[in-house]
Amino acid sequence: MKEYIIGKNEANQRLDKYLHKLLKEASNGFLYKMLRKKNITLNGKKAEGVEKLQEGDHVKLFLSDETFLKFAGQPSVHKDEANVKLKPVSLSVVYEDEDILIINKPQGMLSQKAKPSDVSANEYIMEYLLDTGALTGEDLRTFRPSICNRLDRNTSGLLIAGKSLRGLQEVAECLKDRSMKKYYRCIVKGTVAEKKKITGYLKKDEGSNQVQIYSKEVPDSRYIETEYTPVETFPDATLLEVHLITGRSHQIRAHLASIGHPIAGDEKYGDHNWNLTLKKKYGIRGQMLHAYRLEFPDGRKVTAPVPESFEKLAGVDRKIFQREYEQR
Repeated sequence: MKEYIIGKNEANQRLDKYLHKLLKEASNGFLYKMLRKKNITLNGKKAEGVEKLQEGDHVKLFLSDETFLKFAGQPSVHKDEANVKLKPVSLSVVYEDEDILIINKPQGMLSQKAKPSDVSANEYIMEYLLDTGALTGEDLRTFRPSICNRLDRNTSGLLIAGKSLRGLQEVAECLKDRSMKKYYRCIVKGTVAEKKKITGYLKKDEGSNQVQIYSKEVPDSRYIETEYTPVETFPDATLLEVHLITGRSHQIRAHLASIGHPIAGDEKYGDHNWNLTLKKKYGIRGQMLHAYRLEFPDGRKVTAPVPESFEKLAGVDRKIFQREYEQR
């Protein structure tokens, strides 16, 4: 007999979903048969599988070791799953509590795997949680931390991961109802003199992974809102703070380009000739877009300083950026 006590990472889900995570190779038919025969019980009683688990509940499995191993296998540690060795990376953790972890993702790192052989921020976060003891290999049988928001590979900044089921659920709800405010910093071509909110419609071509912006609704398009405020003006460029009101794919990059202010270094929506000049003069590679600040509904604010590449492109001392950051 094996007994599991439901913790915070397993609570608030149906019993049958929990059992599928615990016995991932078992069929629905097998699980419900075990429930009917009381080979699997909840708090010492017969269960149907639809019960919502609460922290502290007891789940008992009256199965032979052979049967259990057949359907459960070994606990999987994420970094071994794809036979990929993680390169040493100093993960920049800017906020952590019992339920969520927020890192300052560097430019060039994937948020999540696109294919099995990829190494992404999710793998590094998993490794960090295992190394710090926040999770164990056994925990991974029934719960997997994961990324809550996504950033393009070449966008740096704040990336949120749920350490618990509660954390995942709460962040997902905040993102869905837009009660969490997301602010980005970017350097764009040209001079932007005043704060402005722009709207439009975005349509994505999945084949090319590129979007188009329209002033009026077209088939399969989605409404977008983007608000920007100039922070600092430099020769031929402006540092903007962008409030991402709706969070569509490539929204900031495409929306700003559509009004004549493409982001520096953006090869997909940007000014190719300007980007070449920036590359030769400053060694800039990749787009100058950074997820800068998150404001939670409860008043918490989390900020990540802009990368050094912003300072190179602006041609100013770091003090301009550091002073403004410290004031937040």
